[in-house]
Amino acid sequence: MKKNWKKLLAGLIVLALVVAFFVPLPYYVTRPGSADKLSPLVTVEGHASNSEGVFRLVTIAMGQANIYSYLAAKVLPYQEIEKESDVRGENETDEEYNVRQLSLMNQSKNNAIQVAYKAAGQSVKIEYRGVYVLSVMPDVPAAKVLEAGDLITAIDGKSFESSKEFIDYVRSKKVGDKVEVSYKHQDKSEKASVELIDIDKKGTPGIGISLVDDQKLVTDPKITIDSEKIGGPSAGLMFTLEIYNHFGKTDWTKGHNIAGTGTIDVDGNVGRIGGIDQKIVAADRDDVEIFFAPDDTITPEMKKAQPGVVSNYDDAVKTAKAIDSKMKVVPVKTFQDALDYLKTVKEK
Repeated sequence: MKKNWKKLLAGLIVLALVVAFFVPLPYYVTRPGSADKLSPLVTVEGHASNSEGVFRLVTIAMGQANIYSYLAAKVLPYQEIEKESDVRGENETDEEYNVRQLSLMNQSKNNAIQVAYKAAGQSVKIEYRGVYVLSVMPDVPAAKVLEAGDLITAIDGKSFESSKEFIDYVRSKKVGDKVEVSYKHQDKSEKASVELIDIDKKGTPGIGISLVDDQKLVTDPKITIDSEKIGGPSAGLMFTLEIYNHFGKTDWTKGHNIAGTGTIDVDGNVGRIGGIDQKIVAADRDDVEIFFAPDDTITPEMKKAQPGVVSNYDDAVKTAKAIDSKMKVVPVKTFQDALDYLKTVKEK
C-alpha cells in the first residue's frame, strides 16, 4: 500500500511540474533583455567603423507565461505581465505577430538610414515595391491565397506608388467583384483571383488584409543591417547613431559605452517606447555610461487614459536611481539632440 502511495505522490508531483512549466497561460511575461553592440550589425561599404567606444540597442525579453513564470513575475522586480490580447491583435497567429514585429523593425531601419544618410550628406533614394501583407482575416477568400509576409505588387495588372492608391483602387470596386492579385510568396511570383468582401459590414469592399507600404532604399554607399532576430521599432534612434558614426572623421562614441532607445521617423524625431524601466536595468548590467531616453510629451488624453503615466525620460531617471546606477540618462526629442549632447562629451 505504501509503495502505491509513493508512486501516486511521485506521479502527482511530475504532473504538477509539467503543468507549472509547460502549460501556457493567456499572458506574456516581459523582463530586462540585453544591451547588444550595434557595430557587428551595421556594414557600410567603404566606410568601416573605427569607434573606440560602442553604441548599443537594448532589448526586452518576452515569452508566453506558464504558471511558474507568471507567479515569478508577480514577485520579481522589473518583470511585467501582459494580457495576450494586449500583445497580439485579434485572431493574430504566431506567424502574423512575428511578421508584424519584423515589419516594424524594417520600417525603423529604413527611417534610420534615411536620417543618417541625409545628415551625412550621402545619397539615398526610395523605391516603392508594393503592399506588404501583415495579416489575413480568417475565413475569407484571400485566406486561401495570401499569407502574412507576402508582397502584393499589382491588382488587375495595375501597380501602385502607395498603399493609399492600392486601397482607393480596391474600394472603387464592389463587394463580390473578383480582382487578379499579383504577389510574391517567398520570392516566387504568383497570381490569383480573389473575391472582394465587405470588410466593415457597411458595404466597403476589401481583400481582408492588414498591410503596410514596402519600400526599398537605394543608397550610395551600400549599407547592410543584420537585424533578423530583432523585432519592433524601438532601436531606431540607436541605429541612426551607429550608421551616422560610419561617416566623417568624428568618433561620436568618444570611447564611451552608450545605449539608448526610441523610435525614429524620417524627420529625425524620437518617439516613445514601452518597457523603458526594463531597458534601463538591461543597460546597467552591461555597464552602460550614457543612455538616451525619449523625452516625449504626455498629452491630456494620455493622462486621462493612464492617470499615472510619465514620460520615458522621467521613468528612466526614476529606474536608474532605484537601482543605484551610475549611468547618465539623457533626454532627447530628436536625433540632433543626441548629436548635440555627444558634442559636449569628453573623449575617454
